[in-house]
Amino acid sequence: MTKTNKVFEAIVLNGEELTAKQIAARYNVANPHDAIYQIRHQGYAIYLNEHKDSKGRVTMKYRHGAPSRALVAAGYKAIAAGLV
Repeated sequence: MTKTNKVFEAIVLNGEELTAKQIAARYNVANPHDAIYQIRHQGYAIYLNEHKDSKGRVTMKYRHGAPSRALVAAGYKAIAAGLV
């Protein structure tokens, strides 16, 4: 299993929310942003959300979510226009 597949499994299949540092440390990924880029290009909606802990510290976490209607509509328009 590739490192990107391990990140995919954690975020998409297991529903984990991970920071870039967590992805790099847990899965030994040199460029976590590239792993997320590859997962997004497979058609999965991966979002980067701001998270505040109980002490008020802010981190940015990747999570899998449902795409908005506008995003789905833009995809269909791109397909209809022959861009894909």
